[in-house]
Amino acid sequence: MHRIDSILEPLSFPEQTVDSSNTFILQCPRNELLVCLFCSESAPLLQKDVLLKHLLLEHKLVIADVKLIADLPKYMLYWKGRFLEQPVKDFCSVIKTNSTGPVEKQEDYFLLCDVLPEDRILREKLQQKRLEEVLEQQQKERDDSNFHRLCMFCSEEFTGNRSFLLNHMAREHSFSIGLPDNIVYCNEFLDTLQSKLDNLQCLYCEKIFRDKTTLKDHMRKKAHRRINANNREYDRFYVINYLELGKTWEEVQSEDDRELVDDENDDWSDWQSHPVSAVCLFCDHQSETMDHIYTHMKETHGFDLHNLKTELNLKFYQQVKLVNFIRRHIHQNRCYGCQENFDSRADVLHHIMAKGHVMKLPEMSIWDQPQYFFPTYENDALLCTLSDSDEDERDETNRSEDIPVIAEDISNLKILKQTSVLNQLLKHRGSSC
Repeated sequence: MHRIDSILEPLSFPEQTVDSSNTFILQCPRNELLVCLFCSESAPLLQKDVLLKHLLLEHKLVIADVKLIADLPKYMLYWKGRFLEQPVKDFCSVIKTNSTGPVEKQEDYFLLCDVLPEDRILREKLQQKRLEEVLEQQQKERDDSNFHRLCMFCSEEFTGNRSFLLNHMAREHSFSIGLPDNIVYCNEFLDTLQSKLDNLQCLYCEKIFRDKTTLKDHMRKKAHRRINANNREYDRFYVINYLELGKTWEEVQSEDDRELVDDENDDWSDWQSHPVSAVCLFCDHQSETMDHIYTHMKETHGFDLHNLKTELNLKFYQQVKLVNFIRRHIHQNRCYGCQENFDSRADVLHHIMAKGHVMKLPEMSIWDQPQYFFPTYENDALLCTLSDSDEDERDETNRSEDIPVIAEDISNLKILKQTSVLNQLLKHRGSSC
């Protein structure tokens, strides 16, 4: 049977739960079909990962930044037509795997991304069309005088305009979901939040409580009267997500300059922090102290990463690739020393220990490849502990005074508005009137 070795999506260690249900498509009809760019294969929009996997395995093509494409079905149809007219190599970047190996083992993969001007223009046009639809919906909500809703916290009744309710919750209950002018599909947004509260779920940490009184007390004491910044379910309710490619709704909260009321009686005594733990390369052992995890791997498995770094004179990025190489092989139940495949992790670990392959690495050309720049597990804290050399670690404090620190640019809201797609759209509308 043909063995599939490709890792098609980021993996995550068990302590960080990845909930795919929180990935939402911004107001795109869910029943649309995605068509393959090369053949008759298709899949529903909600199962786009199935078709993306098909493109990778069958046609060796990857579409960059899929989540930033405003209308994926139309995007796919456009490129399907273009690929019928011209070869795929005319449009895509070509990535050659195993570039230093024998020619017969090399494969060409294609990357379709907005580096190509035609692709960038297409993405911007789809984004602008989606923006027009969202602005039209938002204007309807602004003009709607039939809005009627109860406050989620005190049951006070509000009618007329949605902004009255949103401002009330921010002012009286210190609960802000952003400025009213930043929000679209407001009723659906409030329904989502109300449903969570009805199910006794905290809006911030999203824990479930036994009764309403306990939930209210928890949200007040922990200052959890806000929404979870990691919940992608809320992306579609913020206009900024339709304005700029790659912008997220979290930035909207910084625009709200209302002062929240501090409760001097807040009790943080039961707050529990969640420090990042590194995971062993070979088993599920975790440690918050990096010295402990290195000691564990050396004493339990006979693997000495520090010794390998010294013997092979590994630079930082070579260490990164080595760790990712080993991680991937263990994940795929394959010995990284001899490339033999096994049915389970237990079997491959038994083989590695029994055959003395723990410190047996293949030729550097095998694992020192660009594909291993990318982590096997997206939350691999072990990668954060790597350094260029022992001397770097010893002298870090002394050298830090000589290294200039340049702060990241802070977005200028006025400049953002002047250069945004929204501003260009409004100018275009004005000139066409």
